[in-house]
Amino acid sequence: MKLEELKNTFNLHVKKLQERITQEMRRLDPELVMHEDLWQRQDHATHPGGGGITRAFQGKLFENAGVNTSCVFGKIDPQFAKHLQGCGDEMWAAGISLIIHPRNPKVPTVHANFRMIHQGEKFWFGGGADLTPYYPIEEDFKYFHNVWKKAAGTLYEGMKKTCDDYFNNSHRGIEMRGIGGIFYDHLNSGDTLNDFEMVKNLSEHFIQSYFPIVEKRMTENWTEADEDFMLHRRGRYVEFNLLHDRGTLFGLKTNGRVDSILISLPARCKFSYQYRPEAGSVYEKMWSYYTPHAW
Repeated sequence: MKLEELKNTFNLHVKKLQERITQEMRRLDPELVMHEDLWQRQDHATHPGGGGITRAFQGKLFENAGVNTSCVFGKIDPQFAKHLQGCGDEMWAAGISLIIHPRNPKVPTVHANFRMIHQGEKFWFGGGADLTPYYPIEEDFKYFHNVWKKAAGTLYEGMKKTCDDYFNNSHRGIEMRGIGGIFYDHLNSGDTLNDFEMVKNLSEHFIQSYFPIVEKRMTENWTEADEDFMLHRRGRYVEFNLLHDRGTLFGLKTNGRVDSILISLPARCKFSYQYRPEAGSVYEKMWSYYTPHAW
């Protein structure tokens, strides 16, 4: 398969995945309201540069969520181009990016993205999926990781470590955003078709990795204390996304659509000076999971 054909196939694949995920969310949350935007962008030279489909959600189960696809191309800022690992100041990128923030603290937040990038003579894949729970239900953490372990095979341990290292609020020491998952970047083994099939296979495991957890926990009761802890941890989520997330920087530096980029932020969060959960509480136990663990 030629590279241009592969790029078109990948773009179509992420759009189909966007629709499948949307239907699964609607199945679980019949009150879900979707706002869809089809947007266009200009490249760095003010020429047409592609666009995307943003789907923003609000519902009873899913407090706020975004499931977005994009296919962008054209000139990029030469200074930013130097930070990428391709060559030249033209690029093409397509992918899906999603974030789901449930209302029930017993249901974890989830993030995933799967993308393909072509810059000059180089191209690569990137992405992954990670879970941010707010209640220490270890069986759910093991389930999430086991799905990705089976999907990634021998690559799982390396992808897990990359995820643990990356989704970390390093300005606070070793404090992960959640309990990890898998993450990979600049993937190019030299076998383009094999890389494509692997990334496609990984992306197709997202629904299996997350929605069974949602379905299991969505009707469980929660307390005001549970919600308070969730909102404080969402504050840490905001810290990571604004300070460290490379996807946020990439979108802003390539003239992406600002609201589509910042849709990853939760509708509600809290910040308290020197916040720590109460000693001996279930929340302190959950806090202990925000470090690398073997699942």
